[in-house]
Amino acid sequence: MSNFTGFYPSVRVDSVGTGVVSQAGGLILTDTVRVSGIGSGLSEALSLWRKPFAVHDPGKILTDLGLSLATGGDCLSDVDRLRAQPQVYGRVASDPTVSRLVTALSTTAPKKALAAINTTRSAARAQVWGLAGDQSPLHGVSRDAPLVVDLDATLLSSHSEKEDARPTWKKGFGFHPLAAFVDHGAEGTGEPLAVLLRPGNAGSNTASDHIQVTRDALKQLPAGFRSGRKVMIRTDSAGGTHEYLDWLTHPRRNLAYSVGFPLHGAVEAVLPQVPKTAWTRAYNSDGIERDGAWVADITGMLDLSSWPAGMRVIVRKEVPHVGAQLRITDVDGMRYTALATNQDHGQLADLEVRHRLRARCEDRIRNAKDTGLANLPLHSFAGNTLWCHLVMLAAEIMAWAQMLGLHGTKARRWEPKRLRARIFEIAGTTSWHARRLTVHLAARAPDTPLLIKALTRIRALDPP
Repeated sequence: MSNFTGFYPSVRVDSVGTGVVSQAGGLILTDTVRVSGIGSGLSEALSLWRKPFAVHDPGKILTDLGLSLATGGDCLSDVDRLRAQPQVYGRVASDPTVSRLVTALSTTAPKKALAAINTTRSAARAQVWGLAGDQSPLHGVSRDAPLVVDLDATLLSSHSEKEDARPTWKKGFGFHPLAAFVDHGAEGTGEPLAVLLRPGNAGSNTASDHIQVTRDALKQLPAGFRSGRKVMIRTDSAGGTHEYLDWLTHPRRNLAYSVGFPLHGAVEAVLPQVPKTAWTRAYNSDGIERDGAWVADITGMLDLSSWPAGMRVIVRKEVPHVGAQLRITDVDGMRYTALATNQDHGQLADLEVRHRLRARCEDRIRNAKDTGLANLPLHSFAGNTLWCHLVMLAAEIMAWAQMLGLHGTKARRWEPKRLRARIFEIAGTTSWHARRLTVHLAARAPDTPLLIKALTRIRALDPP
């Protein structure tokens, strides 16, 4: 393999032949690595951790680990799925070499290593979003249509006593990470910005953790989109704390926000007093009026003097679904929820449905768990924190591949499991030519034309 472009072989693709090389579809990932610059960036950022006379580049090793997770792995040794396909992924380090690097990064100045990785991720993201043009999450962003960053926590079970694993509030045992994702909207998936690994007993509404994750997430956004109302932070009621909202609305940041708001206390007291004329019809996610659901602005009925200036409280009521249990705060047989926001433009129904669309963050977390987050394979807390960064690397490479190569197709919205089954694992035969490898994709594979279209689009952005 004498002709390489970056870390991976230079490969030509056509659609003839029969299938014998599994994961030929992984070419879309290797091309995305090259176009984004994430591989070369990691190589430069991690040069301090490369030993003299080392054969394998630390950046290549981490990139390979990310690709192994993207193609279905869930532990360090699953990098073997790449090692078995040198025609597509080039030379892959041995398991001991991989293990030694992970140990070094998580024990020798781990904060410096993570900072180097995150700086590279941020630079690659800015490059990809710039190349994506009108397919970028930044396209059309304004005060009225902000870039949305979702925060949410999840529970990870641990079946052994790993460092800092603790009992969880659901009577389990493990970890309680808090993550931030940028929402790509209805036409695409999202991509991770930051993950804060926490012990299982970490609080759900700990303001300091929300501030840390938000700060890390904002650093991942391109310059010019790290403050101001063009960026909106969206969370559930765990983010509805005085300290967190005061931090978001500080004049240096002045971020938009939409957070869940508790119904107990003052809100519960005024619900029966909301006049009938104050309620307007709620919308579905497609902007059509929803039967049996209404929204109202109750800001003027509350004393919000201790909260940030400009805060609004919007309440939604709806006929409960069959089998739903009403809470003590629900009145008149209706199900109530509330949100707090500082958005001052748009109809109430639009603001409320924009907040409810944070449910997409649940899908992002589920996809991250399908990409290795569900299994924290290392014993040390620092090692598992590094693992979370590898999961983010894998998830964003897939999201970037969809953004650059699969826009305008249904595959733009496919989740990782479907991408693996329909794209990454498309097989092909191989034959050597004078200077480069040719991978003939199986013509019988139903999504071969889709893969070829994606590869053509991505390679057009960075011709070899």
